Amino acid sequence: MRCSRFSPLLWIVSAIAIVSVACQPIPSSSSAPFIAASATTLPATERPVWTPTAVRTPPSLPGIYQSSYLNALDTPRTYLADTCQYLRDKWDSSHAAPGTIVLVVMLHSITKGHLESKDAMGVIDFARMMDDLHEQKFQAVNAQQLADFLDHNAKIPSRSVLLMQDGRRFADNFNKHFRFYWDQWNWSVVNAWDSEAVTTQALLDENVALENEGWVDHQVYGISLDASSAALSEQYFTYELQKALTTFQTQFTKTPVAIVWPSGLDLDAVQAARGLGYRLGFTSNACGPLMFNWVPLAESMDTLRPSYAPEGRIGDPLMTLPRYWPYQVHAALDSVRVMGKEASAYAEQNKATELEYYDIVCAPTYGPMP
Repeated sequence: MRCSRFSPLLWIVSAIAIVSVACQPIPSSSSAPFIAASATTLPATERPVWTPTAVRTPPSLPGIYQSSYLNALDTPRTYLADTCQYLRDKWDSSHAAPGTIVLVVMLHSITKGHLESKDAMGVIDFARMMDDLHEQKFQAVNAQQLADFLDHNAKIPSRSVLLMQDGRRFADNFNKHFRFYWDQWNWSVVNAWDSEAVTTQALLDENVALENEGWVDHQVYGISLDASSAALSEQYFTYELQKALTTFQTQFTKTPVAIVWPSGLDLDAVQAARGLGYRLGFTSNACGPLMFNWVPLAESMDTLRPSYAPEGRIGDPLMTLPRYWPYQVHAALDSVRVMGKEASAYAEQNKATELEYYDIVCAPTYGPMP
């Protein structure tokens, strides 16, 4: 059987017919899904409404903790200008908890015999002071630990004490009075070392050995400042302090972080010490304890404390830190502990506000709070 063949004309007619049908409009009753979807209109109540992103207003930050336990003429001062970094260091859970407090105690001679001055201390009273500190849960820190705490809120014991012995002393002094507390409690002691004074090789060798043992932390005993210092320039102080610093570095092969001012205060001297890299400076004024970004300073002369040179006018709290004399410690312990507790409670009271401020203002640049 032979298959029939389409003629060319028939193929052309068929193609035209197909194209004609394809080009006809689809009836409105078509149920094609894509046509039905494009024709659907949502009720007005279901239409999405565009709303602008709400702008969060940062809350006002609280003032710093104030204490009724301080002298009325002593004012707690802050020293950190970067608010965001301060809040980050304050609330970082790996750092020291708010309310961590430091007591700085300056010791002169410790003797069994007659006390030469009120700054001296008998051995029995010294032992009682150390026991009182330990009983009240204080733990000793060194100058580096204190500097890291004050600069960045590095973690230290919540009640800390920095014990400081001034003057150049033979090893026998430290072994008799301080080694027991190092062996029993791991308590170090800072020695304010006068590197410019005449030092025998034997004395130096003994102190270098103590330094290398790791529990006697030598720092620089600065130059004395009196009324005549006002006529001296910062350049002079830089020269004198640089000599002392260079000698100290040669003697102990380390760079000190702290300078102890024997007496008086001078803006040029403080600025010179800061320029040489010192992170801490200690006055002879007993204005109170220390906390992170919180240093109590005397703002004006006090007739009841004529020896106190007002540190507030210097404008550098970290270089004008207060310290207690040993005879003041027993009476101060209760108030120091209470200040720490009050500061902790005040911080918790304001925590939500400070964290909200950090989240709005600081987190975009500094990242989320650790």
